[in-house]
Amino acid sequence: MTTKFDKKILTVLMEWDYCDSARGPSMDKECFYKNLSMLVSNVEPFWYDPYINDIPRLQELLIDKVKAYNPDLIFFVPYTDQFLPETLDLLKKRWPTFAWFGDDTWRFESYSSKMAPHFSHIATTDPFSVPKYTAIGITPIVTQWAAQLNNTRLGTAPPEVYDYDVSFVGGYNRFRAWYIEQLGKAGIKVHCFGAGWPAGKVSFAEMDRIFYKTRINLNLSNSISRDIRFIFSSFRSVVNYLRSPKRAEQIKARNFEIPLAGGFQLTNYVPGLERYLKIGEEVAVFSSPEECVRQIKYFLADENERVRILLAGQQRAAHEHTYLNRLEEILGTIWR
Repeated sequence: MTTKFDKKILTVLMEWDYCDSARGPSMDKECFYKNLSMLVSNVEPFWYDPYINDIPRLQELLIDKVKAYNPDLIFFVPYTDQFLPETLDLLKKRWPTFAWFGDDTWRFESYSSKMAPHFSHIATTDPFSVPKYTAIGITPIVTQWAAQLNNTRLGTAPPEVYDYDVSFVGGYNRFRAWYIEQLGKAGIKVHCFGAGWPAGKVSFAEMDRIFYKTRINLNLSNSISRDIRFIFSSFRSVVNYLRSPKRAEQIKARNFEIPLAGGFQLTNYVPGLERYLKIGEEVAVFSSPEECVRQIKYFLADENERVRILLAGQQRAAHEHTYLNRLEEILGTIWR
């Protein structure tokens, strides 16, 4: 395969999900490393998992690797504080560096604003953080989470037989459990998959199959709920509401993974979602449990409308919202 960029990239990523091999391959590996390898002629990985608990050694090994490889770009997806500012500054002096910041809606002040000045280039998935970056002298590349093209069923008709009417794939948290409980009270059964749920975590391939074989795929927020019923449902929920920094909704990869797999998506509304998917034409949204119930009942009853939206959403995701699209745009901006 002919690559688009005749360059050398060193990717500094975690190989396993949260550096734990028992959890399976990381999104860093599946989405960033694999797609960069399709775009760039020479891509070398530096997996930092084995040294996550030996930070001084990690700095030494990374610097040695960079000197030996001499890349045109060092590509980071920052996690926490694995790499010290002095290490990043040392690298930045001799080699262009890049960092993808995907959680600026809730940790710009505590993390990104402190780390970003130590990279040559940065990208943010939060357009509302652009003025904040500008204020500290940084012009970010605005990007967005995406979906992995490898598992697409583009051109495949919806299944004749579904496994589930309604499902949710994502990690367990108290808010999501409360939301699904509210749907249950209205007679909506939701099949849940992911870390913390009884069914457990599923592989990327199984997740893709669930999206395709479910009539309505829910996408539930991972941010702090402002629904007063949930906030006052327990003392712990009140404390969490007051303490948690995750107060702003954000677009996530799931918004694109569901339609790309050929699934119909019913998601909580996130500001800016309409920039990527047409609401009512390529995705359906809700803003409360009651509205979610109404939407579920409506789309279960109207198969033609549901299929029309899922097919349109899949076409849009396949042509515009893959990691291959995102990374090609980023590299083109850096190397133009």
